[in-house]
Amino acid sequence: MLCALPALAARDGADPVTAVNTFIGTQDEGNTFPGASAPFGLIQVSPITEHYAGYRYTDPKIRGFGHSFISGAGCWEQGGQVAVLPVTGTIGPGGTFDTDNKKAEPFDYKKYASAFTHHGEIGQAGYYKVRLTAASNTNDDDVDAEATALTRAGAERYTFAANQDTGHVLVNVGQANEKHEVVGSVINVVGDRVVEGKLVTKSFCGGRQYTTWFRLEFDRPFKAFGTWDKDGAAPGSRHSMGAQWEVPNGAWLSFDLGKSRSVTAISAISHVDAEGARRNLDAEGKRNGRLLGFDAMRAQAQAQWRKELGLVRISGGNADDRSVFYTALYHALLQPLTGSDVDGRYRGYDEQIHVANGWTYYEYFSLWDTYRSQNQWLAILQPQRARDIANSVLKIHEQMGWLPRWGYANFDTNIMTGDPVTPFLVDLWRFGALEGREQQAWDALWQNASGRPPAMSRAQGRAGNDSYLANGYVPYDRAYPSKGMDVDQHHGGSATFEYALGDCALSQMAGALGETAAAATLQERGRTWRKVWDADVADAELGLRGFPRPRMEDGNFYTPTHGAYSPRSNHGFHEGTAWQYQWLTQQDVPGLLAAVGGQDNAVKRLDAFFAYDELVKDLQGGARKHWVVGPYSYYNQYRYNPNNEPDLHSPWMYTLVGQPWKTATVLRAAQALFTNAPNGVTGNDDLGTMSAWYLFSAIGMYPAVPGTGQLLLHAPRFERVELDLGNGRSLTIEAPGADGRQLQYVDGVSVDGIPREQVWLDWAQLRQGGTIAFRLTGTPPATGWGTGAASLPVAPCALPR
Repeated sequence: MLCALPALAARDGADPVTAVNTFIGTQDEGNTFPGASAPFGLIQVSPITEHYAGYRYTDPKIRGFGHSFISGAGCWEQGGQVAVLPVTGTIGPGGTFDTDNKKAEPFDYKKYASAFTHHGEIGQAGYYKVRLTAASNTNDDDVDAEATALTRAGAERYTFAANQDTGHVLVNVGQANEKHEVVGSVINVVGDRVVEGKLVTKSFCGGRQYTTWFRLEFDRPFKAFGTWDKDGAAPGSRHSMGAQWEVPNGAWLSFDLGKSRSVTAISAISHVDAEGARRNLDAEGKRNGRLLGFDAMRAQAQAQWRKELGLVRISGGNADDRSVFYTALYHALLQPLTGSDVDGRYRGYDEQIHVANGWTYYEYFSLWDTYRSQNQWLAILQPQRARDIANSVLKIHEQMGWLPRWGYANFDTNIMTGDPVTPFLVDLWRFGALEGREQQAWDALWQNASGRPPAMSRAQGRAGNDSYLANGYVPYDRAYPSKGMDVDQHHGGSATFEYALGDCALSQMAGALGETAAAATLQERGRTWRKVWDADVADAELGLRGFPRPRMEDGNFYTPTHGAYSPRSNHGFHEGTAWQYQWLTQQDVPGLLAAVGGQDNAVKRLDAFFAYDELVKDLQGGARKHWVVGPYSYYNQYRYNPNNEPDLHSPWMYTLVGQPWKTATVLRAAQALFTNAPNGVTGNDDLGTMSAWYLFSAIGMYPAVPGTGQLLLHAPRFERVELDLGNGRSLTIEAPGADGRQLQYVDGVSVDGIPREQVWLDWAQLRQGGTIAFRLTGTPPATGWGTGAASLPVAPCALPR
C-alpha cells in the first residue's frame, strides 16, 4: 500500500488549486501524469519515467520532460514527445555527452535518465516541481525542474546547483514514452535561443501515424550547441533528421548560468504546422513581444485552474477528502484536448486544414469510456465547452463521412467496441449542447445506427450492423480481427448490449424530433440484448440460471471446445464477462427482471455481484478485498469490476429495482478505493471517466440511463455541494450530517422545499438551478423513500404494459 501524501493536501481550505494532488493515479495503472496542464490544454509538460503512459510513481529515474500527454489511458499513447532533460558536467570528449564518440549511440534517454527524489516533489493544478539528483549523493549536480502550462503554451524552468557555471539541456526528438514509437523527426537550432522541429509518431496502442510540430524559446542565449543522429554527434550543427523507427535524433544546448542559476524554456506545439506552434507560443508564451516569465505563467495558469475548480464548492470531510474530490475534478477537466491553434486552425479528419471561427475545436475522444460519466459532467458544469465538444464531433462526421469511435488527433483509431458515440451525442443533446444542430446530429446518428461504413473507410462505425439489423445480434467470431484491432464481431455478446443501449438512447431523440417511425424501430432495438440471453446458462457455484451468451453466425449459442459455457467466461465480451454485461440493461429493467425471474432474484444476483453482505461488515476495506483483483483483470470474474467501464452504472441497478439503500452501501464502499495517494484511482482513469464517476457518486446523483437526462439520487458524501451552472445559475445539494466513512441512506428528499418521493430528477428541471435537500439516516429504510413502484422512472425501452 502506498502512503498518502499529506503535504499535498489542501493547506488553505479555500483554495482548490492547492488541494489538487496530481500524483493521485500515477501508480497501479491509473496512468495519470503529474505534470502541468491547463484545463483541456493542447500542451502538457510532465516527466517521463519508464512507464508507457509517461510517469509511474515508483520508477527510479526521470528520462526527460515531455510536452504532450493524455490522462489515464490504458494503452501506450502520445506522451513524452520532445523530451527535454537538463544535465550537468562537460559536453565533449569523455564528458557527460561525448561528442567524439562517433561509433556508439550518442544519446539514449534510458542511459542519461536522472535519479530524482519525492522529497519536495510538488504536483498541483498548473504546477509541478521535482529535484533531479546526482548519483554521487552530493548536491553538486542536482537540478530543480519546474513546469507550468497554459492552454497552448507551457514553461519549464531548470535551476542548477550553485557550484555550476554552465548548464546543458538535451532536446531528444528520437524517443518518447516507453513503447511509443517515433517514426521520424526533425530538429533545427534557430539563432541563439530557439529550437523547433517536428515528430511523426504512432498513436494510441501503436496505431496510425500523426505529426506534431514544436517550438522551444529560451530566456537566455546558448553559448554552444550541436545535434546528434544515428551517425553520431556534430558540435555546432543546426539541423538533424531521424528518418527511421526510433533512431537517435536531437540537439544539446549549453548555457552560461550567471547569478540566477536557472534556464527557462517556453514551449508550444501544434498538430497543424510549424507556424501554428510559433503562433501559439507568441500568443500565450509572450507579453508585449517578450517571453513570459515562469512565475508569471504559473500565476496565470493557477488562476485559470482556480476559476475552473471553483465552479464546484464542497463543505464537510477532511483534508484528504478535499484532495480526492478536487483531484477528481481536475482530472475530469483535462480532456478532450484543445485541437485548434490560437488562430483557429486545426487539422481535420480529411487531412485538410480547417478553421474554427469563434469556437474551440477539441480532439482525443475516448468515447467508450467518457460516455458513461465524464461527458455528462462536462455538459452540466461546462455548457459552452460541451457545445464546442459536440460541434467538434459533428465536424469529424462532416470530414470523415462517419462518426468516430475513439478519435485521436485527426483520425479514428477504432479502439474499443460497440457504439459509444451514440449515447455520447444523445446525452449532449439531452443536456442542451446540440441546440440549433439537432437535425445535423440526428442525420449523422441515424446513418451510424442504420448502416455501416464502406470497406475502404477509415471509420469502422457499427462493424457488426449487418447481422444486428437482420437478426438482432452481433455474431461472435473468435477469428475475425487482425492483431491489435478491436472489432465488434470478436466481441459479439457485448457489442449487442452496447448497440441496444445506444439504440434506446437514440429512440428518445428521434421521438423528440418527430421521427416517429425511426423512434419506434430504435425503441424495439433497445431490447435486442434479449437475443443473446440464454435462460439455460447456469453459474453452478452460485446456483443462478440465465445469463448473456454470445451467438455464432449460424444463430446457435457459442459453445466452447472443451467444457460447458460459463457466464464467467470472457468469450464474446470486451473487457468483461456475462456477469458484468448483464447489467448493461438499464434501459429495459422490466425485461431484465423477467429474464432473471423477478425482483427478488435480481437482488440476490446483485448481492452476489457486489459481495453485499461483506461490504456491510467492512465498509472501508471490503471493496478492495472482494472486487479488486488487478487493473486489467477483466475476465473470469463474477464480481463488480470498479477498474473498468462496462458496469460503472451497476450500483444504481439496486435503485432501479426498488432498493436504493443498497446503492448507498455500494457507493460508500467504492469511494474507499479513491484515496489521497498515488494508487488512489481504481484502474485507468480513462480521460477522466473514473474521476467523473467519483464526483457524481460524491455529490449524490448519477446519469445511469443514457438519453433520458435523468439523474438518479443517492446519499451524498459531503454536507453541502454547490455547482455553478453558468449564466448566474447554481445548484445546491444539502445533506446535513453526511459522513463518507459511515453507512448512510436517504430517508427523504426535497427539491426547492417540496418533498420528492421519486428516485430521480430530470435535468430539464435542474438546469435552472435550485436546491436539493437530502435527509439521511443510518438505518436502511426497506419500505421508505424510493422503494415503491411509483418512485421509479419508466424504463425507456421496456415493452409497453
